[in-house]
Amino acid sequence: MFCFLALHKISVAVEYMAPKFKPHSLRFHPSAAPSPKRARTVSTESSSSSSMKDAFSQYADYLNNLNEKRERVVKASRDITMNSKKVIFQVHRISKSNREQVLEKAEKDLAAVTNQYMSRLVKELQGTDFWKLRRAYSPGVQEYVEAATFLKFCKTGTLLNLDEINASLLPLSDPSLEPLQINVLDYLLGLADLTGELMRLAIGRISEGELELTKRICQFVRDIYRELTLVVPLMDDAHDIKIKMDTMLQSVVKIENACFSVHVRGSEYIPLLGSNDPSTFLLAVPDDEEL
Repeated sequence: MFCFLALHKISVAVEYMAPKFKPHSLRFHPSAAPSPKRARTVSTESSSSSSMKDAFSQYADYLNNLNEKRERVVKASRDITMNSKKVIFQVHRISKSNREQVLEKAEKDLAAVTNQYMSRLVKELQGTDFWKLRRAYSPGVQEYVEAATFLKFCKTGTLLNLDEINASLLPLSDPSLEPLQINVLDYLLGLADLTGELMRLAIGRISEGELELTKRICQFVRDIYRELTLVVPLMDDAHDIKIKMDTMLQSVVKIENACFSVHVRGSEYIPLLGSNDPSTFLLAVPDDEEL
């Protein structure tokens, strides 16, 4: 009983001595009030928006003009390709009897391609970054190089170099603007296609009995292939030319096989039809001496 009373007194004393906490009320301070939002400047935002629209409008105009120019360049390249092929077909009509007439006609046709179709391409690309559209006009330029070099070889037996081709295109350009110049890669690609046409010409000349011309063609194609095998590995963008190198090697092998067959088995060939010469027209050796 005594312990109970003692504990009761102690609890009453502790309760009396404990501090009394009063609830605090939240007071509103004017300094803590949120600052009002600033009014947006409509003029600044409208000006920035209009400048952005103008910039994108300029980009859109540039891309539209570039696409339209690409379409025109592609059309010009197709015309150059088609008419350059006509020049090549004209040169293939060459024979012993009509050599001068065929080459003269082919030279006029090539001049027409240069003045009518290459001039249109030059006017589209002069004074601009024409390398951006190289993929659009490269096929036509390659075919033009093939036709020009093919005609030059049939006339003189020599190779038309890149400087001569570019020099022929300078009169088509405006002197105040940067002229269109054929680059080295397109020239080499056209030169690779030239070997295929020379192979066809060589096979045709064998049937006409022009063995010496076929030998010159064979040596000429060999020289081109040998020089390109030294140059192509050093080129950066040589994917297309590497593919054509395989075709070029096939052309070389075909010409060599044809010349070899004529030289080894020449006695098996009949004389040229309509000729009174009893000797074989390929070796010019009498039949009784071939054995």
